[in-house]
Amino acid sequence: MQGMDNFNFWQISSGSTEIHLMDYDDFEPTEYTDHLSDVEHARFLTFGHIRRRREFIATRILRKRILGDQHIQYNEIGAPSIIGVGFISISHSSHLVGLAFNKGYMVGLDLETPRGNILDIVPKFLAPIERNSFDANHKLEMTRVWSAKEALYKLAGRKKIIFKEELILSKTASGDWQGQIINPDHTLSVQLDIFDHNGTVVSINNSAIERIE
Repeated sequence: MQGMDNFNFWQISSGSTEIHLMDYDDFEPTEYTDHLSDVEHARFLTFGHIRRRREFIATRILRKRILGDQHIQYNEIGAPSIIGVGFISISHSSHLVGLAFNKGYMVGLDLETPRGNILDIVPKFLAPIERNSFDANHKLEMTRVWSAKEALYKLAGRKKIIFKEELILSKTASGDWQGQIINPDHTLSVQLDIFDHNGTVVSINNSAIERIE
C-alpha cells in the first residue's frame, strides 16, 4: 500500500452529519488500486481520463478511512449509498473530494470551486424571487447559491429538474439558508449549511427533509 503523503484530511460536523474532506496533489492512480474491491477495480479500468481515475481512487481512499471496505452502490439516478450503514453523499471539486455521512437522514453534499464566469449563468439558475435574498452581482454569493442548489438536487430524488423554477432558496432574518424542492404535487423543505473551506464552497443540508403541501 502506498503512503498517504499526497493527501490531507479534515472532518467537519454540520448538525448530526459528519463531513469528511480530503485534498490531494496529482498522483498516479494505479499505485492506489489496493483501496478498491474487485468490482471497483473493474469499474476503475473503464475510466480513460486520469482526472476521473484520480477522483474515483480518492473517493475510495476516503471511504476506506471512514467506513472501511463498505461497498458504495449507486441507484438509477446515480445517488450513492452504503446499505446498513447510513446515508452518504459524495462530491468532488478541484483536487478535493468530500463524503458526508448521516445515520438518520438523507444528505446532499456539494463542493464548488468559485469560477470567474458564474455571473454569466445566473439567469439560468436564479429565480426572480431569490433576488430579494441574494446579491446577483456578487460572484462568491452566486457560487454559494449554485452550490446550494446542487446539494438540493441530490436530495430531490429525480432528474430533469429546472434549477430556476424547482429549487428555490431563501435566507431567514438570522442569515440561515432554507431550501425548497418544488414537485408537481408537493414541496420538500430543508435547512442548509453553506460555508467555505480553504477557498472551496461547501453546501450540505443540516436537517432532515420535511414534506409540506
